Amino acid sequence: MTYPTKQKIVLITGANKGIGYATARQLGREGHVVLLGARDEERGRKAEANLIGEGLDARFVRLDVTDLATVEAAAAYIEAEFGRLDILINNAGITRDRPYRPSELPVAELRAVYETNVFGVVAVTNAMLPLLRRSAAGHIANVSSGLGTIAFLTDSDSPFKDYSRLLGYNSSKAALNAITLIYADELRDTPIKVNAVSPGFCATDLNDHRGVLTADEGGAHIAHQATTMPTTGAFLSEDGGVVPW
Repeated sequence: MTYPTKQKIVLITGANKGIGYATARQLGREGHVVLLGARDEERGRKAEANLIGEGLDARFVRLDVTDLATVEAAAAYIEAEFGRLDILINNAGITRDRPYRPSELPVAELRAVYETNVFGVVAVTNAMLPLLRRSAAGHIANVSSGLGTIAFLTDSDSPFKDYSRLLGYNSSKAALNAITLIYADELRDTPIKVNAVSPGFCATDLNDHRGVLTADEGGAHIAHQATTMPTTGAFLSEDGGVVPW
C-alpha cells in the first residue's frame, strides 16, 4: 500500500501507556500512522483499540526493545506494510534505582536499565535505519531527560537535586545523549536528523506521578519535537529551546 509523504509513518517504542501513548494519540490526531511498539500484547492491543476508537490510524506492533527477535520482526512488518519509516521515537525507558543508594544498586538492576534505555535504543535504531533511509526526511527522536546531562549532575543548586543520585536512570540517559550525538554525526550528510527530546517533568509511573506536567502535555511536546526538528545533534527542550548537555 502507498501512503502519501505528508502522512508520516511513525514508530514509538513503549507506546502502550504514559508519554508514549500520549505521543501516539497526538500524532494520530495530526493524521499520521502511529505504530504502537509494546512488549505486552494485551496492553498494546488495548491501546490500539482505544486509539482506533477515536478514529486514529493506530497499529500495535509487538516490540520488546531487549529482544532482538521482536525488533527484527517489527522492522520486517514495517517494510512489508509501508516500505519506509519516517519517524522513530525511542521512548521506552525504565528505572530500577529506588530505594537504593548509588553504592547499593545491584549490578543486575543497573544492567536491566541499560538493556532498555541504552542497548535497546541502539538495537531498534540500527534495525530501523534502512527504513528511515527510504523516507524523504527521516527523524530519530530519543526521549531523554535533563537528569542525564552533565550540566544537571554538576549543579549543586538545582531544585531537582534530590534526583541527582539515580545511578541507573541518570547514567543511562547520559549514555543515550552521547549515542544521540554519535548517530547524528554519522548521519549528518544524509536527510536523517537525530535529536534527544525532552517531554518535561511529567507525572508518570516512572516517577510515581510526582511530575508537574501531565503525560498528555509531555506527549504533545514529543510529538512536536519529533515532527519539526530544525536541527540535528541537539537536545531539544519542551519549551522550544535547547537543553545544555
